[in-house]
Amino acid sequence: MKYNVEYLKIIDDILKNEEVKKLRLYKHHYSYTRLEHSLSVSYYSYLICKFLHRDYISAARAGLLHDLFFYDCENKETRPKNHIKSHPLVSLENANKLFSLNKKEQDIILKHMWPITRKTPKYIESFVVTFVDKYCAFREWSIFCIFKSQLFGVVPVLQVLNLYHLQYL
Repeated sequence: MKYNVEYLKIIDDILKNEEVKKLRLYKHHYSYTRLEHSLSVSYYSYLICKFLHRDYISAARAGLLHDLFFYDCENKETRPKNHIKSHPLVSLENANKLFSLNKKEQDIILKHMWPITRKTPKYIESFVVTFVDKYCAFREWSIFCIFKSQLFGVVPVLQVLNLYHLQYL
């Protein structure tokens, strides 16, 4: 995926952070890394919020930080029992240690698992990131199923979905 220059400037300090770079080490939704997933959520949220004339800066930054936790969430033996509900708070705590977040960015990170977590998002941007996160997770899971089942030609499917930006391919 080609990211535009404005978007890259908005997230530059986050991408240069050594702790954030560690997200490359964790698989997320089967064959993506957590960093790849977070970049997708961040960029699509940025584009949607910009189109809607909303706070696209907060959406981009919080979208990149929404899954800032450092354990293997796919390993049932090592992940916390309540991972689905607890990881937004863990991510927010980690993000607050590394960056100065505004109230909207905090709300986006903390409430991105709504409605599983019962705290309703306060801002339109929080809803955007929440729904984009679900879309990206579903898309990533679907791609894994396509690879695993080998029912379709991989290259034509990726061309249709425009997913050549994945670094692991």
